[in-house]
Amino acid sequence: PSNPQSCMLFKYSSGPPFFSTQYLLAEEEKKTAKPTPHPFLLLLPSFGLYLPCVAPKEYDTIRYDTTRRNTARLKSFAAKMKGRDIVVVLGLMLVVVVNVAECDADTVTKVKTVNGKKMCDKGWECKGWSIYCCNETITDYFQTYQFENLFSKRNSPLAHAVGFWDYQSFITAAAIYEPIGFGTTGLKVLKMKEIAAFLAHVGSKTSCGYGVATGGPFAWGLCFNKEMSPSQSYCDDSYKFTYPCAPGAEYYGRGALPIYWNYNYGAAAEALKADLLNHPEYVEQNATLAFQAAIWRWMTPVKKSQPSAHDAFIGNWKPTKNDTLAKRVPGFGTTMNILYGDFVCGKGDIDSMNNIISHYLYYLDLMGVGREEAGPHEVLSCAEQVAFNPSSSATTASS
Repeated sequence: PSNPQSCMLFKYSSGPPFFSTQYLLAEEEKKTAKPTPHPFLLLLPSFGLYLPCVAPKEYDTIRYDTTRRNTARLKSFAAKMKGRDIVVVLGLMLVVVVNVAECDADTVTKVKTVNGKKMCDKGWECKGWSIYCCNETITDYFQTYQFENLFSKRNSPLAHAVGFWDYQSFITAAAIYEPIGFGTTGLKVLKMKEIAAFLAHVGSKTSCGYGVATGGPFAWGLCFNKEMSPSQSYCDDSYKFTYPCAPGAEYYGRGALPIYWNYNYGAAAEALKADLLNHPEYVEQNATLAFQAAIWRWMTPVKKSQPSAHDAFIGNWKPTKNDTLAKRVPGFGTTMNILYGDFVCGKGDIDSMNNIISHYLYYLDLMGVGREEAGPHEVLSCAEQVAFNPSSSATTASS
């Protein structure tokens, strides 16, 4: 399956890729002018047949959620069954068995050697034969309860995106980038630090916390999924030949690491293969896409000659002499430089920078890593760093 939830065969009111009553009947309508739904299909949503093979992990077997009312309906239906009905039931049972087999196969780690290097494929979460898939993947060390601890106030009545963000959306989005090292590079501590660092940026940029907020100022990450009162449409006509603004579209901040401007939506659209230039609202309507856009930004350099935030953080990037003179060094501080430029960096010890750092330290503590693993202040800070891309450059990411 492309994601954990696709192992659910029947779930009421769901649509493709799930097999719901509505979907099956819609398919039947394509074949006949006057479709007659099979009575067994009408019963399936009521019995709640689930096949969770990947997530949540605490489920080990098929779960049948049957109430007294449903039992009575089943007995009544069974009394009316004929030979042809048994064939239908057996056919559906075969679909269930095949799906379980596919789920089991998809969660088994496959290993092979390519040019002397060990390569692995872990199914939906780390698929594509990568050296990184041989390591622990994110779900091995970052569980639902930790996500809930980090973003404990996101569904508070005072939050502005209640019910939007969840752990599974993050994991599904992260799975796309795990084969290239996101959260799968190095030893366990480094993996956890990268997830904490990435989510610290997310938390600080989507927070509605303040100094005396309930739970503390760092408990309110993922409070927003979009800019609440945009002052402009963020359309830059100088990109009309490459990323033209769509009529009526507004390119204000949306997502886990908010995207601004038509050219940034256009670049994300190309990378994610989603029509974000014409429909930027997709980012605020789909949590997985919102996380995916943020992780893509974390993993992608602004310019080819520059490092990505991922490479700067995990140590893949080796500073040049010019970088050293500009006081840019591998570590958390440089991730702020890459993502925000001189909106945050090179301005001394300012609140906006310290707020991001504080989120990182807080998340390290909550994840059990400990802030002592964060490194010295010169690695955490970008207070004296020269920006990779001055804000006058059109390619600089908005804060």
